[in-house]
Amino acid sequence: MAAKIRKGDRVVVLSGRSKGRRGEVLKVLPKEERALVQGVNMVKRHTKPSQQTMGGIVEKEAPIHLSNLAHADPQSGKPTRVGFRVLEDGRKVRFAKRSGEIIDR
Repeated sequence: MAAKIRKGDRVVVLSGRSKGRRGEVLKVLPKEERALVQGVNMVKRHTKPSQQTMGGIVEKEAPIHLSNLAHADPQSGKPTRVGFRVLEDGRKVRFAKRSGEIIDR
């Protein structure tokens, strides 16, 4: 099945402690059905100092389950579902069901 959420997509968080936040997908982990979203689901990690980095408490994104994410509609920015459409030139593209606008570039 084709991926509905891909790297670089603008998404909205539907549930959890980051509900309502928006961000860009940094990485998708298809086997775990999770994604890293910029500025969403931030956690603190205590790290040891190494030769490259200083130690201390580092804040970074944790993966969030794909079922808790929805595409942000390109027109309104509200959450939308995604459909697939085949164009006249034969390309299969994703589109926002809320506005009908094509998501793929």
